[in-house]
Amino acid sequence: MIKKINKNESRVRRHKRVRGKISGTAARPRLNVFRSANHMYAQLIDDDKGVTVCAASTAEKGFSDYGGNIDAAKKVGLAIAEKGKKIGVSEVVFDRSGYVYHGRVAALAEGAREGGLQF
Repeated sequence: MIKKINKNESRVRRHKRVRGKISGTAARPRLNVFRSANHMYAQLIDDDKGVTVCAASTAEKGFSDYGGNIDAAKKVGLAIAEKGKKIGVSEVVFDRSGYVYHGRVAALAEGAREGGLQF
């Protein structure tokens, strides 16, 4: 019998393994990325307090374009960088959540760097 590999289960396993090694602080929060078929989400998380400092996504009210492509991911990266700068965050720890650093995940990171976040 052929067993089909669950890709999301493998991704979650990779994410848990990486999360054992990285964490965000108040001075340098973790930039977490979640990618669904239709949207991109990004959060700045302070793991010491267990609090989401700010978030941006393509599912927000002001976002009108399709959210499942590279252009949308770059806009989310710029938006999270802008929100982070408003609260005084300039350095972050990038958490790709077990996704390959390619396509939409890389575009979001590039947009965050263009917006002024350092990682």
